[in-house]
Amino acid sequence: MTRKRYDEDFKRQLVKIYNQGNHSYRSLADEYGVAAPTIRTWVMRYNNSQSFNIEENRTEEDRELIELRKKVKQLEMENDILKQAALLLGKK
Repeated sequence: MTRKRYDEDFKRQLVKIYNQGNHSYRSLADEYGVAAPTIRTWVMRYNNSQSFNIEENRTEEDRELIELRKKVKQLEMENDILKQAALLLGKK
């Protein structure tokens, strides 16, 4: 099953309607055929940073955590390579 993609203008329109205060997530979901939690995510992201892009909505701590996880993975790979090299050199 493929994920349904929504146009930025459509998302912005739903956020604007919700922010007017006359509709709930559920009523918008029923009217426009989009899941209520999806609309909630759009509203939260857009109200935080005026963007729907998840990269622009991450906190500094989230970005740092992602970067540190990448470094740990890289160091683990390098460590494994060194272990294999030590085993090969030890056999000679």
